[in-house]
Amino acid sequence: MRNGMRRRGLTVAAALLTGVLALTGCGGGGGDDDKPGDQDGSGSSEQQEADQAAEDADTSDAVITITPDDGADNVGINQDVQVSVEGGTIDEVTMTATETGAEVTGTLSEDKTSWQPDAQLERATQYTLAVQASDSEQREAHQEATFTTVSPENSFIGYFTPEDGSTVGVGMPVSLNFDKPITEKAAVEGGVHITASSGQEVVGHWFGDSRLDFRPEDYWQANTTVTVELDWDGVEGAEGVTGVQDRTFSFTVGRSQVSTVDAAAHQMQVVRDGEVLRTVPISSGSDENPTYNGQMVISEKLLETRMDGATVGFTDDDGEGEYDIPDVPHAMRLSTSGTFVHGNYWAADSVFGSVNTSHGCIGLNDTQGADDDSTDAAWFYEESMIGDVVIVVNSPDEQMQPDNGLNGWNMNWTDWKAGSAL
Repeated sequence: MRNGMRRRGLTVAAALLTGVLALTGCGGGGGDDDKPGDQDGSGSSEQQEADQAAEDADTSDAVITITPDDGADNVGINQDVQVSVEGGTIDEVTMTATETGAEVTGTLSEDKTSWQPDAQLERATQYTLAVQASDSEQREAHQEATFTTVSPENSFIGYFTPEDGSTVGVGMPVSLNFDKPITEKAAVEGGVHITASSGQEVVGHWFGDSRLDFRPEDYWQANTTVTVELDWDGVEGAEGVTGVQDRTFSFTVGRSQVSTVDAAAHQMQVVRDGEVLRTVPISSGSDENPTYNGQMVISEKLLETRMDGATVGFTDDDGEGEYDIPDVPHAMRLSTSGTFVHGNYWAADSVFGSVNTSHGCIGLNDTQGADDDSTDAAWFYEESMIGDVVIVVNSPDEQMQPDNGLNGWNMNWTDWKAGSAL
């Protein structure tokens, strides 16, 4: 009951109660503090509407959207982070690595309605993103989000050969090596797009779960430009493991150089663009340690390098390497297992062109120090590039395995295509 009714005391007859309640229901009685529609003390409905109108007048029409959501994790490191605004324009975006405070630079669209980072983000890193925008009345809107990028444990990386922008020989495949085993091979292979200016068909082949090579049926045509797109961002490579790369690289195939080593004749014929450039006397693997036959691709060039037999299984009864030469000159790798074509300064000049004495490498006459440009080894080193082909024939050894180095040419085209997951 209202205050005015309390003054009548508690002895009011029950018969009058209905009238009192009816009077109370009409708002009668009561003191000056009681106002129609304001029983909760919050002000009149007109006042509430006025307050809401004032609040609305101060609210910006700019609506900010930050992707990903606040608190998100396993965020991609390429295109997953974006800012957009409707009903206004972006004034300022600040994105920092939460732990270090390092700022991430970004690009604002010409119409100032969107923003995204300029470069790939770091994995397993928490970032904070703060945005300010304004509408046409210069009323500001603000929004923040904090999120964490995908961890190395939940993502895969593919390391590629050859290098971006390099010029290589006609035998160079595109070789992709993954930091984790890939089970969803079709999805990962399908994210690789290769185009060649020569128009040659390029097909992938899986060597196990962590390596994927691409090549055409025959060697690349000379002077071909090859472009490779890796579209793996967000692609599932295995359960709980997604790709984070979204990039393009390209390389150029230079002149054609294919050198053929005849192990029985102790000679190497160097052919460039179909013409014999020079025939060089060599010494290949001995009868006890013959050189592999087959097509091999130069994958590394070293002006000087150490060669220790113990690292490739050539040891004596005491477990020591059968040889340890600290300064082998003009060395070019042909296989992962240790086959090289290199200079040899420790053998007599008469060895080259007449007898095979090595542990499986192809030796060319040279001098110690790798500083004599007149030797056969120095000449071949200068005339060769990564990706050039060296073919060994007439050796008593077996053929080089396709996955030993960049040597997939030792597999016929039918078998090569059968190794594709697509």
